[in-house]
Amino acid sequence: MAEKSVIADEFSSSVSCGLMLSKRIYYGKGASPTPALMSRSLSSTESCYLPTAVMAYAVVSEPSVVDNPDVPSYQPYVHGRCEPPALIPLHMHEVSMEVDCWMDTAFVTASCAWRVHCIMAGRRCDCRVAVPMGEQGSILGVEVDISETEKSSYNSKWVTLADSKDMEKVAKSGDGFFLTPHIYTFRIPQVEGGSYVSIKVCWSQKLPYKDGQFCLTVPFSFPTYVIPVGKKIPKREKIQLNVNSGSGTELMIQCSSHPLKELSREVRKLSFVYEAEVPAWSTSDLDFSYTVTSSDLFGGVLLQSPALRDFDEREMFCLYLFPGNKQIRRVFRREVVFVVDISQSMQGLPIENVKNALLASLSKLNPQDSFNIIAFNSESHLFSPTMVLATHGSILIATQWLSSNILTTDGGTNIMQPLKQAMKLLSDTSESIPLVFLITDGSVEDEREICNVVKGCLTSGGSVSPRIFTFGIGLYCNHYFLQMLAQIGRGHYDCTYNADNIELRMERLFTTASSVVLADITMNIPENLDSLELFPSRIPDLSFGSPLIMSGRYKGDFPDTIKVKGRLADMSTFIMDLKVQNAKDMSFDRILTRRQIDILTCHAWLSESKELEDKVAKISLQTSFPSEYTCLILLQTDSEKKVPEPMLLQEIFNKISLPKKGDSKAQKLVSLGCLGVGFGNLTATAKNIPPGANEPKSPEGAEILVNAATNCCSLVLERCCCMCCIQTLSYMNNQCYIVLTQLCTALACCECINCCYELCECF
Repeated sequence: MAEKSVIADEFSSSVSCGLMLSKRIYYGKGASPTPALMSRSLSSTESCYLPTAVMAYAVVSEPSVVDNPDVPSYQPYVHGRCEPPALIPLHMHEVSMEVDCWMDTAFVTASCAWRVHCIMAGRRCDCRVAVPMGEQGSILGVEVDISETEKSSYNSKWVTLADSKDMEKVAKSGDGFFLTPHIYTFRIPQVEGGSYVSIKVCWSQKLPYKDGQFCLTVPFSFPTYVIPVGKKIPKREKIQLNVNSGSGTELMIQCSSHPLKELSREVRKLSFVYEAEVPAWSTSDLDFSYTVTSSDLFGGVLLQSPALRDFDEREMFCLYLFPGNKQIRRVFRREVVFVVDISQSMQGLPIENVKNALLASLSKLNPQDSFNIIAFNSESHLFSPTMVLATHGSILIATQWLSSNILTTDGGTNIMQPLKQAMKLLSDTSESIPLVFLITDGSVEDEREICNVVKGCLTSGGSVSPRIFTFGIGLYCNHYFLQMLAQIGRGHYDCTYNADNIELRMERLFTTASSVVLADITMNIPENLDSLELFPSRIPDLSFGSPLIMSGRYKGDFPDTIKVKGRLADMSTFIMDLKVQNAKDMSFDRILTRRQIDILTCHAWLSESKELEDKVAKISLQTSFPSEYTCLILLQTDSEKKVPEPMLLQEIFNKISLPKKGDSKAQKLVSLGCLGVGFGNLTATAKNIPPGANEPKSPEGAEILVNAATNCCSLVLERCCCMCCIQTLSYMNNQCYIVLTQLCTALACCECINCCYELCECF
């Protein structure tokens, strides 16, 4: 996997070019940009130009439009074009952020206002907005207000995809895409120089759980070059933070990056605010961590009625279990088989980091634990024909074996054979937790068959069925297959799209897998319930690495308590009565939807059920969460009109009047694209393409203009052999005559101008 994607490299280069262009801007007598901007050199590491907070940029293809809209500088005309377009960071005039932490999910609403300070009055440019998010970030919605000569606004809407033709239309739009796995970016079309652009963007992200703490990190670090130029421009930033654990125990604050003032405190709820007039915008992310205190295992059940417009009229419930203090409970003895992909696509940094994470995991095993390693490509390579005790000597031998086997990546990908071998190695386990740890970066054709085979193995296995933990690397593996496999095996799934994060994420997943405190959990189903649906249907184990949070739908009357039963590390039976309460201060639609969509999508993929796909799409439209079967659009709206209801994409296109040439008032549709991860890439896996190595460049408006110009002037290329014309047409836009005149005048080729003038239709 490439350390930085092609798109991210291009973006950084474009920002670097934009910062150089912004030096042309004259801010008036006595005013100048920040010293950091003036002293910045092109030799700086380009990765520093990736956004570390919500940012907006002017997309500049023609350098000549760069100027102060209030104080023209009348600088010499700049010839040529920027391809790809330069990105000039806009000056930010306002920022506020509201964060709601509910159970293990954070919902962030960022509101920012920028001024298009770098485009001369009367000229327009596209603006590109970048939204960095925390772990497992999902864009939920966007609102845009632009104050210019004629005020305009955009509201986001989730729409379904009627057929493959609509899917292709959305996929090729290029208005919205992921710059990196954690940075989403989208385009706002044609904003006038000097305008103010106000944006409210909402997203959700997971709250990682580590050492008994929930840890919140929200990107909130702004570079100095977004500070407005001028001594009297006020800068006020605000953070509102609300925490609701959902449990009935006290919350303890561990750390905070910003000086938060406590507004209110209840048993399970906290509220804070930070607001200040600042000389410069925040230069640190919002970091906040807290613990849900308890000395031993505890849990509960929360109930809530569906929303008024919910197509599913069944009642909702959420069951949660927390592991409590590590000192109270023992963890299970472990028998673990690592199943590691060593196909050719894993070569380099991915396999090196996998090896390091694997060795770190082995070092955490106790001498009474046992392990084995299966490295696979087209064939399987076993470290040992039987399970091996995790002694110091055996771990040293495994380290040597890994160095000679796992780092020699070659061949294709065959997952079925090593999984069968791993299940067989763990078939006789009785007084420990057997673990299969699968790591891969590819997808295979027999994934559904693998799931069915694993189901059969678990059904016919010993007294303790193996737990399956899956870890995906990159976008070419089928993440829904890996999630499905983990659900079948009552384990957990995680992934990374960045080779640099492999060690951290793998070690965290192994910590969850190897610190089980309560296994084989079952819930006593009340007799007076007419129906009950669990997400997931097989309850995972409870470990110190992660609390257990499940959801479901039901019909009937829920009792006041629910019995939960499981098995402890000493093989004794554990029974707990969970109190049932109504949750009036939480929104299950927001907290539990991501889980439900992921689980139902896995089942829709496995069963190839169109009915389940439609159900997922309905949930996505209703809750504004992304799915594989919906996409997000920005629709230009009248401030006095309501935003339209969810509809098919084709209906949106039919209702929109397509812009005519010279018509700036036509309603605009900006496609933000399908925000799902897809179902893997068999072709890339078969060709052993490393993850991230074959990413397309980001499609910007300039590329479209180049194609249009090339088409309209193809006649010139057919009949004019002048080299300067051919070179000019390779980067020409609709203003062909202007560009030709500039270049040919410089070369004193007057005859060339005339021949192109006669032949080009756009003149």
